[in-house]
Amino acid sequence: MPSRTEFDGVIAIDGPSGSGKSSVSRRLATELGAACLDTGAMYRAATLAVLRSAVSLTDTATIIKVVEDTGFEFGTTPEDRYTRIEGENVDDAIRGPEVTAHVSAVSGIPEVRRHLIAAQRAIIADAAHGIVVEGRDIGEVVAPDADLKIYLTADPAERAKRRSGQNGADLAATAADIHRRDTADAKTTRPHDAAPGAVVVDTTHLDLDQVVTALHELLAHKTTGTA
Repeated sequence: MPSRTEFDGVIAIDGPSGSGKSSVSRRLATELGAACLDTGAMYRAATLAVLRSAVSLTDTATIIKVVEDTGFEFGTTPEDRYTRIEGENVDDAIRGPEVTAHVSAVSGIPEVRRHLIAAQRAIIADAAHGIVVEGRDIGEVVAPDADLKIYLTADPAERAKRRSGQNGADLAATAADIHRRDTADAKTTRPHDAAPGAVVVDTTHLDLDQVVTALHELLAHKTTGTA
């Protein structure tokens, strides 16, 4: 196992659903003593706020206003990454099927993305001891100057297997949902493309420990300038 590198910068971890971003980001941040931001949770929270407002999903102007006017809080401690709407913990609610079905539509609105990206950049700027940021457009859009950019990927069948194991859903239905999300997200992000300068890590045949160890090695090389 490589020695752990002291770190106080920004690590961007991108990749499609089921590639391991959340588990890897949380573990890596914990071991680095850094903060950890799940930008996907931010888009899900915005979607939940819109759904709760009962606004029509075709009413773009009102959707934007709901997102801009809602009070969101996002915890960045790896062991306690919470999501709150107006003080209410919504960690479970944002992972529900209704939010999952509509998050691409809400997050695809340019003004919503601009509002949340500004919030993401503010959180990154406030991180005192480094931060690991996960999402689908971190290395290219949110934090293009990140110290280390990682693109996690995995075989689609493996991604579906992992996600199905997490939520207990039918494997075939999960695979179909992942394909739908990838297709929808591709309209506003590039879920299948690594950001310029990102290192691609295929996690298909790697467990969590192996992936995190590989990222520590990449960070050590980046820090020391070795090949």
